[in-house]
Amino acid sequence: MNYKEFLQNKRFVLESSGFDIAKDQLNSMLYDFQKDIVRWALKKGKACIFADCGLGKTPMQLSWAHQVHKHTGGKILILAPLAVASQTRREAEKFGYSAKVVDQQSDCIDGINITNYEKLDRFVANEFVGIVLDESSILKSYSGKVRTAIIQNFHDIPYKLACTATPAPNDYMELGNHSEFCGVMTRPEMLSMFFVHDGGETSKWRLKGHAESVFWQWMASWAVFIGNPRDLGYEKNGFDLPELNVNQIIVDGDEPTMDTLTLTKRRQARKESIGLRCSTAADLVNDSEEQWLVWCDLNDESSLLHSMIDESVEVKGSDKPEHKKDSMLSFSDGNIKALVTKPKIAGFGMNWQNCHNMIFVGLSDSYEAYYQAVRRCWRFGQGKPVNVYIIISAKEGCVKDNIEQKQAKDEVMKSKMIELTKEITKKEL
Repeated sequence: MNYKEFLQNKRFVLESSGFDIAKDQLNSMLYDFQKDIVRWALKKGKACIFADCGLGKTPMQLSWAHQVHKHTGGKILILAPLAVASQTRREAEKFGYSAKVVDQQSDCIDGINITNYEKLDRFVANEFVGIVLDESSILKSYSGKVRTAIIQNFHDIPYKLACTATPAPNDYMELGNHSEFCGVMTRPEMLSMFFVHDGGETSKWRLKGHAESVFWQWMASWAVFIGNPRDLGYEKNGFDLPELNVNQIIVDGDEPTMDTLTLTKRRQARKESIGLRCSTAADLVNDSEEQWLVWCDLNDESSLLHSMIDESVEVKGSDKPEHKKDSMLSFSDGNIKALVTKPKIAGFGMNWQNCHNMIFVGLSDSYEAYYQAVRRCWRFGQGKPVNVYIIISAKEGCVKDNIEQKQAKDEVMKSKMIELTKEITKKEL
């Protein structure tokens, strides 16, 4: 099959299975670009919204869920990270929707139900007519068993929506997870159709050059990419990011070592400098009257930071869900000066424009984890410059340089995705 034949073969293109709705029937609090995206997603029936942080994915998914419920009379389930579930309910109240945070199937109402990914096994998939994956990129952080359960259990659900700002950080292959969720094409089918395996140690796949335009046409048939309303021709003010100041502090030298270190050696260097790094972070926070997010990577860092930082609250993996949720929401309300936690715990989904200072006392090798953690504060709607401090040992190497290289690669990829899909998306919308 050549690529012209591929386009003509509708088995591989997501056909609309939803319903039409007039723009004036949508919530008046939505911006025009949000209304158009919601209308498009409702018409598709199964779709993805890949919108950057602060563009209103939560009100869009709530509006989508509300309209699906009105159209079908059935139950909708929104899966979200831990404290994001309660944050979503707050947003629902703001937009005039009825939504309930639920722990199990018997709690569900005919309407919008919100729960955490961790509680998925307490629900019966075929009891719902619609499913929303909030922060859907975190699916790859879970075991293959969880990903498979979501894709298989909700396979026959008529209405599906996935929302994230980072569908494929530095890796087009991750788009296959979303394609499979929507029922468009399995990940192996996508790879064989559009990609070539590079082999070697990286085990990476690259997009076939002659398949590029067709790939993006296919993507735009079921996904919207938007980094700014202006990307799609909407002249909307208020969607400009504030200044981002990234500062690297080396606690035991002037310059990082240029040696290439293994992960084991970097972790050893991190453990050896834990006292210096934590005391440096504590000094920054204790000398300030403002709110701070303090991100760490090791359990020892977390407990030491909590003991050193005045008025701090620690949220760790072993804590009960209620403590995690209450602490994160309390930080949102400005009632906690310093929140000490890990990006994998609180780095996805929370809206923390109330804070504009953060510290990384330890970094993993995941650029997405770093990016998502930064975007909790550095997002549309933030009114102040955001200050990011990366505190490292010289022995850890060029941490900031590595992040900037990955960031540059990711920005090129994002701009390319938007550029190659925007004209098709404009026509779709």
